[in-house]
Amino acid sequence: MRGGGGPPLLARKGVPLPRTPPLPQRALQGHTMRQMKDSGIEWIGEIPEGWEVRKLKYLTLCNANSLSETTSKDTIIKYIDISSISEEKGIFTEQVYNFASAPSRARRVVHTNDTIISTVRTYLKAVAYIDSRHNNYICSTGFAVLSALSDISSKFIYYIVYSDNFIKNTEKLSTGISYPAITANQLHNIKVPFPPLAEQQRIADYLDTKCAHIDQCLELTRQSMEKLRAYKLSCITEAVTKGLDPDVPLKDSGVPWIGNIPKRWTLTKILRALDMPITDGPHETPEFFESGIPFISAESIKNEEIDFSLKRGFISEDFYNYCCNKYKPKLNDIYMIKSGATTGKIAIVSTTKKFQIWSPLAVFRVNSKNNYRFIFYSLQSTSFQRQIENNWSYGTQQNIGMRTLEKIPLPLPPLPEQERIAAYLDKKCARIDALLEEKQALLDKLAEYKKSLIFECVTGKREVPSCWNR
Repeated sequence: MRGGGGPPLLARKGVPLPRTPPLPQRALQGHTMRQMKDSGIEWIGEIPEGWEVRKLKYLTLCNANSLSETTSKDTIIKYIDISSISEEKGIFTEQVYNFASAPSRARRVVHTNDTIISTVRTYLKAVAYIDSRHNNYICSTGFAVLSALSDISSKFIYYIVYSDNFIKNTEKLSTGISYPAITANQLHNIKVPFPPLAEQQRIADYLDTKCAHIDQCLELTRQSMEKLRAYKLSCITEAVTKGLDPDVPLKDSGVPWIGNIPKRWTLTKILRALDMPITDGPHETPEFFESGIPFISAESIKNEEIDFSLKRGFISEDFYNYCCNKYKPKLNDIYMIKSGATTGKIAIVSTTKKFQIWSPLAVFRVNSKNNYRFIFYSLQSTSFQRQIENNWSYGTQQNIGMRTLEKIPLPLPPLPEQERIAAYLDKKCARIDALLEEKQALLDKLAEYKKSLIFECVTGKREVPSCWNR
């Protein structure tokens, strides 16, 4: 069989699988044995005797520097907005403008050792520490810029603000549904734990070292998962374009991204493998209710499945029936995202329960002459996805039309061979997915360990030894 064997094939291809890093163990001696007292603040809990609780405004300046409206139009600025920050990487991208073309919200000046925290959509945890690489950058007015006072550890402030319990507290204080927000003044009035300066610095140094090690473990695990995903995709692509017999005669498909295909196979438009033209859900925005029939869109497409916990909301029976005049979901239908950043991602319907879809999802209903699992895998293949990318159009975001999708060529073997390939890939992908689930569980444990470590240290529940050094 082509692509036979398990993940060790990666090593035979010269791509070694990295070993899973060890999960850091919680050091029992790290937990404090000193006298504790009630902080009086729910999200903080107990703190050591000798620590205080103070409002952030007594420890930091907030939004101390802004670009003047008289700034020269030709001034080049490097801009950070909420999308520039991820919880895993901190600041990972930036945009460059001259002042005249920059967004009107590009006004906050940041300096080395500042901490920035988003005051809009606080649940995204868009928090970052400004190091020397980002000195004098400009960030959005959607951030609060916290500058530690001279007798305060700037990194300790960062770890407090970054801590999960602090973020959850800001979420509680936020108002609004679509874009919950907190004002800079509200943020500055949040009370935080405050130890003596020497202990602040020791805690910050300790967390720098420990978090760097955890982040390294997280990154190695993510890299391992990416290699497994790439291996899975190569197995799928090989099977749906070359088949399972390595000795079968091949012919040129005439499509560069597909290459050679078995001589007995045909190359046809995807539409000919379908029971009906590709369709989508309604284009109008429905009214949502506290209960009813699930209504899903692009965000519900996850790991080739529909995640109903990520539904847009519940719709009424009347709106469901209205949608069914155009399209009624059916077991084994395949959905593809046709607009937005995740264009091309797919999922398969594995339930007979009532639900409906929105317009960003295109529907592929496979006819009886073809195996729906084979088509499901074919749509994931590198060759098919590359053709989608080649046919993207751009407005405010990337998208692909349904009539364009229908014309994309697809290699099709006879039905019995489709069934054999689908069965092979079901087993192969199940093994790879099981490995990915194990690694995802490790990622979750590492992330939870990091959260608890930071919280315990910045609230004094875990004592950093006075003799500790890097």
